Amino acid sequence: MLLAIDAGNTNIVFALVDQGAIVARWRIATDARRTADEYAVWLHQLLQLEGHDRSVVEAVIIATVVPRALHNLEVLASKYFGVEALVAGRPPVEWGITLDVDEPQNVGADRAVNVIAAHARHPGDLIVIDFGTATTFDVVDYSGAYKGGIIAPGINLSLDALVAAAAKLPRIAIEAPEKPAVIGRTTQDQMLIGIYFGYIAMIEGLVARMKAEIGRPAAVVATGGLASLFERHVKLFDSIEPDLTIQGLGIMYDRLKAGS
Repeated sequence: MLLAIDAGNTNIVFALVDQGAIVARWRIATDARRTADEYAVWLHQLLQLEGHDRSVVEAVIIATVVPRALHNLEVLASKYFGVEALVAGRPPVEWGITLDVDEPQNVGADRAVNVIAAHARHPGDLIVIDFGTATTFDVVDYSGAYKGGIIAPGINLSLDALVAAAAKLPRIAIEAPEKPAVIGRTTQDQMLIGIYFGYIAMIEGLVARMKAEIGRPAAVVATGGLASLFERHVKLFDSIEPDLTIQGLGIMYDRLKAGS
């Protein structure tokens, strides 16, 4: 099986992938100081709980936006799984798509992998929204070329900034309101409405502007841990695919194998 690792700013997702199907997945908080040995102890226990031995891992592929975390993940692959880690975007795992932007070297690995997966699963022009530490909007055209996008603060970052800057505002949990009412009766309600529906207004407004700029019909694919949070009150998602990055890593690995 393939061990696919998506190392983000907030969490690192580990997933076992067998012939394109995700067999198991686990999530751990990102900490660039965490050693390969610490990863191995944690991951070995989880593999056992799912009924797997570490010997089932035949290859490891990594996408990371945290450069300092990469070394220890590579050591994890070599020391505990006996393989050299493949790193998305680094030979021999080339993107295989055109990064049609002014600074292609600065495109985040997770964003490139997401558009690879989205294009493989959906025809036509696409807007891929990834709800993570930041919320990113990425455009891939009908040919599979990455055309650029938008980076916005994630909803939790927005809330953290609000609470940190306003001494009397309490920390609240982000959740989908039961009703679409936007006139809050308590401080907590007003904060939730402002963050949640304010964020929806941003999503809807930016997607509308992107579609107008694309000039052709474009489907909207949502991914990331918080994507489902907006499903109740947002009607513009054509598909919600929480595991898009892992699926993209699986696709890249399969293409590498097919070409070898």
